[in-house]
Amino acid sequence: MNNDLSWMLESALEVPGARHAILVSADGLLMARSQEVKKDEADTVAAAMSGIQSLSRTMAGFCGGPHMTWRQTLVEFDGGWVFLISAGEGAYLAVSSAPDVDMADITFRMQQLVGQLGKALTTPPRENSGIQA
Repeated sequence: MNNDLSWMLESALEVPGARHAILVSADGLLMARSQEVKKDEADTVAAAMSGIQSLSRTMAGFCGGPHMTWRQTLVEFDGGWVFLISAGEGAYLAVSSAPDVDMADITFRMQQLVGQLGKALTTPPRENSGIQA
């Protein structure tokens, strides 16, 4: 898990009613999680989110044709929602919320976060060149 990204997920939880956030790789591995999510639960949810995005992409044809692009999956439960969006190449952002969350606000916040995460995920780590100043 990338603890450097975990703190960024907290910004998605600033929306009233937002509960938890995780960043998932396309193959279902946990990349980062918000503070309140336990590691074991986050690992399980990460694997499930990978499957959900795969199923969602497969159903694009049902929505209007084979060239439809998946953007978001929304799952409703008695006690709330789970939002899943692409977070860049091979990564997905999932946020859970209460049933009365402002859906437009949380989706907007997630998109903002994806922009920030995209920069963090594509910036290569600094390497020590061995040259000392």
